[in-house]
Amino acid sequence: MLEYNEIKPGKYIVWQDEPFEVLESHVARTQQRKPQNQTKLRNLISGRLVPATFHATDKVPEADVSKRTIKFIYASKGELCFSEIKDPSSRFFLEESLVGDKVKFLKANVEVDALTFTNDDDEERIIGIKLPVKMDFIVKEAPPSIKGDTASGGGKAVTLETGAVITAPLFINAGDVIRINTDTGLYTERVEKN
Repeated sequence: MLEYNEIKPGKYIVWQDEPFEVLESHVARTQQRKPQNQTKLRNLISGRLVPATFHATDKVPEADVSKRTIKFIYASKGELCFSEIKDPSSRFFLEESLVGDKVKFLKANVEVDALTFTNDDDEERIIGIKLPVKMDFIVKEAPPSIKGDTASGGGKAVTLETGAVITAPLFINAGDVIRINTDTGLYTERVEKN
């Protein structure tokens, strides 16, 4: 059980009989009132964001969320096909909504962490996918750089092998391999020059 002030970002809790991830928390202490923890929670099943306030007398159980590594195979019509690492023939499908906007960074045969939630009936359910923080991608399309074009900020939109469009520095060309931070969707460095 977690005390009201232990409900912090990165923790998984069971609240109103559903698993939630704590995104933000702020313990407020006013002069006349008892302290309270004002939080923003994300439902791990529906993805919905909700505000919640926990008082000094509140306790919540920590959710039984664990990770296991799975491999992404392909995407088709809003569904993503994955397989177990040790048993490639054991394939299963997940809804694209579980991954959210990070689906644009999924490429074939990449290993990802599946977040699983075990309920009171010992039923295990995949509730989310966590990509590696930094991944390498081949740039498929990049507009040519124009000399003296740095006055506009020094960036241009490039298309990656997965179809994702990100902003990269002007010196990036088609065929280059670049590293992307999948949490922020931002360019971090060039790995290989074409």
